Amino acid sequence: MRNSTTSRDLSQLPAAAPGAAHGMSQTGWSGKRTNMLPEIAAAVGFLSSLLRTRGCVSEQRLKVFSGALQEALTEHYKHHWFPEKPSKGSGYRCIRINHKMDPIISKAASQTGLSQPQLHRLLPRELTLWVDPYEVSYRIGEDGSICVLYEEAPLVTSYGLLTCKNQMMLGRSSPSKNYVMAVSS
Repeated sequence: MRNSTTSRDLSQLPAAAPGAAHGMSQTGWSGKRTNMLPEIAAAVGFLSSLLRTRGCVSEQRLKVFSGALQEALTEHYKHHWFPEKPSKGSGYRCIRINHKMDPIISKAASQTGLSQPQLHRLLPRELTLWVDPYEVSYRIGEDGSICVLYEEAPLVTSYGLLTCKNQMMLGRSSPSKNYVMAVSS
């Protein structure tokens, strides 16, 4: 997980499908969440809000852009989404503008009639958007702070899968019974 120095209000982002953040897959209860709806909704909402902020794109065009981007990201991430190992495939899922427009953003924008020069005027010159299972974060500029747009704790089915940090966060205050603490004098 990336460190966050700032968080963003998600109230303006599109709502995810009912039950998406609580372990519901598209086929029913799975014990762990396998879809990427909340993460994609956060990424799409963020990029749409950047376009909206400049005030040059109509709400109708923003809706078309949002739908096209959601569809493109879902297809692009389809075989590169690993909730059991969230960092796996992170580079593939990263959306990047670095004086050059990310092809996925370009594809979605072309469906709304936005040209490459228009996109470059409307979006930051340097933007990194990480879309990972359980976390979506971004950085504007090479030296900017990393800000978290969406974060959810991964669902865990047994204590054996917990890290020490997660055990502490769940309130386990004493070491496990097979732990021996030695003190030397």
